Amino acid sequence: MINADFIVDVGISHYLILSAILFSLGMIGVLLRKNAIVMLMSIELMLNAVNLSFITFSKYNSHIDGQIMVFFVMTIAAAEAAVGLALIVSIFKRYKEVNIRFFEHLKG
Repeated sequence: MINADFIVDVGISHYLILSAILFSLGMIGVLLRKNAIVMLMSIELMLNAVNLSFITFSKYNSHIDGQIMVFFVMTIAAAEAAVGLALIVSIFKRYKEVNIRFFEHLKG
C-alpha cells in the first residue's frame, strides 16, 4: 500500500522547471557542439521545451490557444528538420564529413 504522505501534487511550477531544464540543455547543445545533427536535435529539444510551457499555461488557464500554438510549432519544427537534414546531406556529399564550419561554403 502506498503511503499518502509521499504523493506529490504536480503543479505549474514543476512543469515550468522541467521546461526550463530542457531548454537549457538544448541551448548548451547548440552552443557547445559542432556536429550539425546534434545541433538539430538540440534545437528540437528547445522547441519541445517551449511546447511544454505552452501546454502548461493552456491547461492552467483553461484556454486552447496554447495547444493550437503547439501544433504550429511542431509543424515549423518538422520543416526545420527537413531543411536542416537536406543541408547536412549536401555537406556530407561534398566534404564526406558533417561539421558546422562547412556550412560557410554553401553559397547560392
